[in-house]
Amino acid sequence: MGWFWADTDPKAPAAPYPLPNAAAAAPPPACPMHKSSDPSPHSPTPAGACPVVHNAPVPTSKPTGACPVVHDAPAAAPKSGLLDKLNPLNYMPSYLSQERAENQTIDLPTSREPSSIPRGDGGGNWEYPSPQQMYNAMLRKGYTDTPQDAVESMVSVHNFLNEGAWAEILEWERRFGRGVVNGWRESRRGEEGSQADSLLGADWPDKETQPPRLVRFMGRPGDLTPKARMLQFLGQIYPAKFGSEPPFDRHDWFVQRTLPDGTSVERRYVIDYYEGPPEHGLPIFFLDVRPAVDTPSQAAERAIRWGRDVWWRAVGGNIREQLEAQQASKR
Repeated sequence: MGWFWADTDPKAPAAPYPLPNAAAAAPPPACPMHKSSDPSPHSPTPAGACPVVHNAPVPTSKPTGACPVVHDAPAAAPKSGLLDKLNPLNYMPSYLSQERAENQTIDLPTSREPSSIPRGDGGGNWEYPSPQQMYNAMLRKGYTDTPQDAVESMVSVHNFLNEGAWAEILEWERRFGRGVVNGWRESRRGEEGSQADSLLGADWPDKETQPPRLVRFMGRPGDLTPKARMLQFLGQIYPAKFGSEPPFDRHDWFVQRTLPDGTSVERRYVIDYYEGPPEHGLPIFFLDVRPAVDTPSQAAERAIRWGRDVWWRAVGGNIREQLEAQQASKR
């Protein structure tokens, strides 16, 4: 789900991908985003490195649930041994060319699109893989049945979801980057006051603080979050209300937050990816993005945002605003 490359000379940020307007935009069954894998240990990557961590130590096997991400090849002497040929940041081959595959029948683009997500080391933005790189990676992972004409749409959908996840993280940071008190005020109107949509691919709105940056992340498709486990349990008891498929993917994103005093802290965000029923032939996806409960302040952030939204809806905040606006116009 999250594929990033980092160049030494990154391109300027670009607007996020629009969701493709075709039924073919849905990733085919061979796409690993629709597959799950057994839980396995993950090691966070160092700051500024490629943020992808996958659970496939051997490239010749065909694990399920892992995105076929590779890292640019460093200029180094040839390596020997299987482990030496793998990138320690994601246990994927250290190099994957842009050349056509042996049995490839159609041309795939080799250009890579920059994301709107800043790198943790300040060296520009992360970049997404080209369709050709993605296809080569999937072949090396064993997904030989991937339709070649669907690879571009798959890349577009994955990139679009990553941009949406970052926009949701920016909304959390906008509210709570200056502390829980500021988050309490910013959450007064519940989710009606969310600016996540306007932050999709936009510049950081707070000009007084540095924008948050993505340091690294971990792909954990086989590990259900506690919230996802609870929803699955409730779905068994109350299927009419809570019944749903489990998330098809999970990521942990580690974000660098710059505080008003100039110091930086790292915050972990948890993202569950859900697939909904298609509408008008188009794929529907849902993202559940929230801070991990690693510290008391992160727990407070979740409680404040959830509690303020419940209160806003319980007191009829929208209706009250409309009435106040009508009374103000009469005056």
